[in-house]
Amino acid sequence: MDKNLALLLLLSPFAGFLFNVFFGKKISRNVSGAIGTLTVVVSFLLSICFFTQLQQSGKPFEIHLFEWISVDKFKLDFGFLLDQLSLLWLLFVTGIGSLIHMYSISYMHDDENMHKFFAYLNLFVFFMITLVIGSNLLVMFIGWEGVGLCSYLLIGFWYKNQSYNDAAKKAFIMNRIGDLGFLIGIFILAYGFNTLDFVEMNKMVLSVFNNFNGPFPNTTHWTLLSVAALCLFIGACGKSAQLPLYTWLPDAMAGPTPVSALIHAATMVTAGIFMVTRMNFLFDLTPEVQNIIAIVGALTALVAASIGLLQNDIKKVLAYSTVSQLGLMFLALGFGAYNVAVFHVITHAFFKACLFLGSGSVIHGLHGEQDMRKMGGLRKAMPITFWTMMISTLAIAGIFPFAGFWSKDEILMVAFEHNKVLYAIAAIASIMTAFYMFRLMYLTFFKEFRGTEEQKHHLHESPSLITIPLVILAILAAIGGAINLPGSNWLNHFIEPVLATKHEEHALGSHEYMLMGIALAGAIFGILWAYSKYIKQGFVPKEDSEITGFSKTIYNKYYVDEFYTFLIVRPLNSLSNFFRTTLEPALGKVVFSFGTLANGIGRQGAKRLQTGSVGLYLFVFVIGVLSIVTYLFIAQ
Repeated sequence: MDKNLALLLLLSPFAGFLFNVFFGKKISRNVSGAIGTLTVVVSFLLSICFFTQLQQSGKPFEIHLFEWISVDKFKLDFGFLLDQLSLLWLLFVTGIGSLIHMYSISYMHDDENMHKFFAYLNLFVFFMITLVIGSNLLVMFIGWEGVGLCSYLLIGFWYKNQSYNDAAKKAFIMNRIGDLGFLIGIFILAYGFNTLDFVEMNKMVLSVFNNFNGPFPNTTHWTLLSVAALCLFIGACGKSAQLPLYTWLPDAMAGPTPVSALIHAATMVTAGIFMVTRMNFLFDLTPEVQNIIAIVGALTALVAASIGLLQNDIKKVLAYSTVSQLGLMFLALGFGAYNVAVFHVITHAFFKACLFLGSGSVIHGLHGEQDMRKMGGLRKAMPITFWTMMISTLAIAGIFPFAGFWSKDEILMVAFEHNKVLYAIAAIASIMTAFYMFRLMYLTFFKEFRGTEEQKHHLHESPSLITIPLVILAILAAIGGAINLPGSNWLNHFIEPVLATKHEEHALGSHEYMLMGIALAGAIFGILWAYSKYIKQGFVPKEDSEITGFSKTIYNKYYVDEFYTFLIVRPLNSLSNFFRTTLEPALGKVVFSFGTLANGIGRQGAKRLQTGSVGLYLFVFVIGVLSIVTYLFIAQ
């Protein structure tokens, strides 16, 4: 029974994909969207079912489907693992995924390829579920590559725009770089453990590598284990947009807004956090790699937050905020606080989905306008969008008692305990977050409208299919922190069985309250800073050509893309042009010269030997055989 339900949970979105591929164009757009949404809702309900059973029994579901690979000592089954970690991920992947699908019915209603859009969305959720419930690294890798494919299809969905195509290719290629590291890590672990099954590898680690035939008990191979952990982290850097593989994510805004919400809140970028948490028993053995993870996370949080300070595209502000928040999650992972990282993943899914869908509502109301310099004064015309985004902005800024306050504060506390420098970096990034998020709100919803008269005339609140998901997500962004409030710590206790290192709970003391107060004060400072500049002073960001100095450097994202273009793209283009314009024609001439030579020999007389006389051919054949026999006789 459990096997059948697990298969239905996985295959329901895939059935929606197949239906929309083969029949979507033959039915109405609303029906196509409703079926695509319903298939994800089915997966969400089944996730709740498994979650409830796990709560009652406390035992994870290990589902074996068939023996997949058996080579010498290496054996691997194709199966599912539904434990505390995977079920938490399933709940927000399918739950928020359902809301995004519902939202898309209205948002994409006028698109002629709406059925294709829902097919891709369903396929995206299917591969994310595969990634989450796989019982081993190879099944995870199938889902890992699948979400990369779907991100390419959805980012470049409006393929007639070349810049959107370029963004899709950039996301796909940059993720392949990280995925190569991930694959190398898988190979090393397969060599060392003779399996890739999570439960089996965890058991080996818990037994301190005693009584099994892998090479890792030999101390000379511990370096190889560290290399494997580092390679897995490289894969996570690509998928979860960390330095230096982060530049694809802001460009991914080229896709329709529901895609942005799905990538940033529920799928894709959370995969790296999930993988590192799933492999926590491996990373706990490699503290040097954990140090790298913490440093990369802190720097990513700071760099992305600083870029977000001056962006004027409403979706790009949110994109850099995602990169920054993911950096904070990796900072927690680097300190071994996997439960804290998971907590922030969940709260971030609530408020970031709401913010992206809210930005889509704004863009929908302004007929495609994304530049905040041409917005303003929208709170009266779009009250539901305004209030839901305001709640989520308070959450991401870390204002008490919203969800982000609790999860972000835990990360800052952990950082303070382990490394004061990284704590300071994370705290500065958090203050910047409060500033640029309220900058977004002030420029979009306050003061006077700065768009065209035609846009002003048509301003209106979005339809209910758009606003209902916003309201639900805003409520979750407000109260979502309740899953891990100090004192109850439900989430910590729930996820503890999947963590190799147990964390002791203790009551909050004056030290913790002081850190919470500092974090809250920093957030309020960022908000007041934005208020002073954009409300009191009425400052409106300059046009691109008027930006100068260091502000221009930040606005142009530190020219990292230009650096990559100079260092990698241009040399590769030059090399490919050399192959195409010089080497390929030269090789072609060499190859064709053989044909020319053969034709020349034929024209000069060789073709006259082909007379068509069978007798002559037999005579030549006999002469040839006699010559060979004579040669062999003489040679003896």
